[in-house]
Amino acid sequence: MKESIPVYYQYFIGVDGGGTGTRVMVVGSDGQEISRGSAGPSGLMHGAEAAWKAILSAITQAFERVNLPLPTLSEIAIGCGLAGVNNRQWASEFIAANPGFGGLAVETDAGTTLLGAHQGQPGAIIALGTGSVGEVMHADGSRHEVGGWGFPSSDEASGAWMGLRAINHLQHALDGRTAMDDFTQALLKFCGGTRDSVFVWLAQANQTKFAQLAPVVLEFAEKSSRAKNILLEAGIEVEKMANALDPSGTIPVALCGGLAEAIWSYLPARLLQRVTRPKGDSALGALILAKSQLLKS
Repeated sequence: MKESIPVYYQYFIGVDGGGTGTRVMVVGSDGQEISRGSAGPSGLMHGAEAAWKAILSAITQAFERVNLPLPTLSEIAIGCGLAGVNNRQWASEFIAANPGFGGLAVETDAGTTLLGAHQGQPGAIIALGTGSVGEVMHADGSRHEVGGWGFPSSDEASGAWMGLRAINHLQHALDGRTAMDDFTQALLKFCGGTRDSVFVWLAQANQTKFAQLAPVVLEFAEKSSRAKNILLEAGIEVEKMANALDPSGTIPVALCGGLAEAIWSYLPARLLQRVTRPKGDSALGALILAKSQLLKS
């Protein structure tokens, strides 16, 4: 999806927008990186207005870091890789709310992660963050996606998926269906410290809030068998995604996202022989997207 564009841009910006946070990368017209910035979530499940607010905040921060004034938006070409773009209504609302950028290219965050991980070359990615998704690009340029159906019915091995399982374990402990231990005590403290506070927490919980429990799971992985099992189960789900993306086992699969490193040691041994680390991130992929779609030949 793209808009009509002028011939020249002063800056190119790549945006990696997820359900937990936003990261931007700014480069000049010469292709040299100038700065980076970050802000709150810009996944489209939070709405177009909130997404643009976060993106503009991250961009403003990036320019402030290098003591540059925010340029006129019409001088900027921006590529956005955002969670939720596969919802066509959300994507249309986001594009319609463009605050004035001279060029706008929009893709799923999985698509830009794929472009960044293999620097535009064929390969596959599995992105693990607040949500999760896998995507592959074949040598002929064709692509297909695995997962990404959205939380709570999908997003296997994601932070939100881990958090949902953790809170269910806490519920069992509070009921006496399993023993309280240091892991459940930490979860209880996070949710307010009492059974009643857990009800309040759950009433307000969304994908982002469930994902905030993932660090607790990781912290207790080697102390609690249940925490460890959540991560081992996540590893199995990652392997299922890899097999669906590439049944032949011959395409490089880059493990990406904020939880990639943390889950690495919990992956099945067979999968460890196939996965790689990405060559670049989703913000870089969004830059590749912007340049490929918005630069006139």
